[in-house]
Amino acid sequence: MKRILLMLCLVASGLSAETWTEPAVGSQARRDMLDAMRPHAEWLLGAPVQFVVEDLRQANGLGYGYLRAQRPGGRQIDVLSTPGYLRGDIDIELGDSTDIHALFQRSGGTWVALQWTMGPSDVWHHWDEYCRVFDVVIRDLCQAN
Repeated sequence: MKRILLMLCLVASGLSAETWTEPAVGSQARRDMLDAMRPHAEWLLGAPVQFVVEDLRQANGLGYGYLRAQRPGGRQIDVLSTPGYLRGDIDIELGDSTDIHALFQRSGGTWVALQWTMGPSDVWHHWDEYCRVFDVVIRDLCQAN
């Protein structure tokens, strides 16, 4: 009886622990999350943009992505020649990184990039509201800062 009770407690504690998963390469969820970010990246960097996924997480309709934008075939993006730089949307003094950090939410059947940043991004990890709402997918990032 004690063993059964112990097993039930272990199973129940495992079910209540919220964890994230990485959408598999080639999966619809992965494509949908990247496609949610693509128009924002192309607005700043020009089309076409391809993403190298450094980290992609989803849980309970929330998501987080750390992506590196590049041109198809792995070509580096020259930030100084992008539409975003030419419009004044990119401050080159902050760096020329095309690293993107994004927070996603699933709305109906669609992933939406709710908040994102390109380049230096350590500051947004400190915002309590993001850490509270997106805790299930960025808890480790929030605790590290």
